[in-house]
Amino acid sequence: MIYLLLSIIASTLIFVIFNLLGKFKINTLQAIIINYFAAFTTGILSSNETFVVKEIIHKEWFLGAVFLGFLFISIFNVMALTAQRNGLSVTSVASKMSVVIPIVFGLYVYNETSNFQKTTGIILALIAVYLTSVKARTGTIKIKNLWLPILLFIGSGVIDTTIKYLENSYVSSDSIPLFSATIFAIAGIIGVLILTVKAIQGKFKFDSRSIFGGLILGVVNYYSIYLILKALDYKGIESSTIFTVNNVAIVMLSTLVGLLFFKEKLSLKNWVGILVAILSILLVTLA
Repeated sequence: MIYLLLSIIASTLIFVIFNLLGKFKINTLQAIIINYFAAFTTGILSSNETFVVKEIIHKEWFLGAVFLGFLFISIFNVMALTAQRNGLSVTSVASKMSVVIPIVFGLYVYNETSNFQKTTGIILALIAVYLTSVKARTGTIKIKNLWLPILLFIGSGVIDTTIKYLENSYVSSDSIPLFSATIFAIAGIIGVLILTVKAIQGKFKFDSRSIFGGLILGVVNYYSIYLILKALDYKGIESSTIFTVNNVAIVMLSTLVGLLFFKEKLSLKNWVGILVAILSILLVTLA
């Protein structure tokens, strides 16, 4: 459980860092790309295995890592577009409600247990995510932009499901640092290609402050992935339980951090969502 707890804290810190990047008007895209290389370096330094490209490409999990690296940066861009066109409320709900995809995957593919208490907890978790995330609407949602939150929902769920599948089938406990580092390296390379295209188009202006922000974000981001993989590696807790507790706790903790440190206002729905989140976590973990 310690890995799960630390993963929740690390993921919440990512929320804090993104808020600070926005507050100080640091180029987020550049910080994100630098973060990938910082996360890659952290993974290499944490690994007992040597990073040799010729050996890495022959690992059973390599193609999965390439797929995840592509998804990491692609879904980030989808998330940004969703926030711009549909609002932060829709973005948050779409990304966090995606927890249902890896949960269903675990229940049906790995025959994980399901009873009334656990099912009730999972349903309450989805309700809690919505209630805790929803904010006052700013404008209306255009039908033509609905494909963005749908794509974000599917993409976020596929990322979690793929991580679980690879961890369960191909990634040994000792290979977790190297596996995580490879994902970030691939995402970083794709990011550099994006910046290269922007530079060719004359749309690139380097923000030196993004280096510091990216380095901090990278270390935290690496451990958020590493710790959730270590939590999934523990055989005493089923993945459906881990994903439920992880996502709901992140939403709940992030909301409280926003309230305490960023002076965000919570509605009655938000407070009800926090209470429902606590109840859902208790039901799922004690099931």
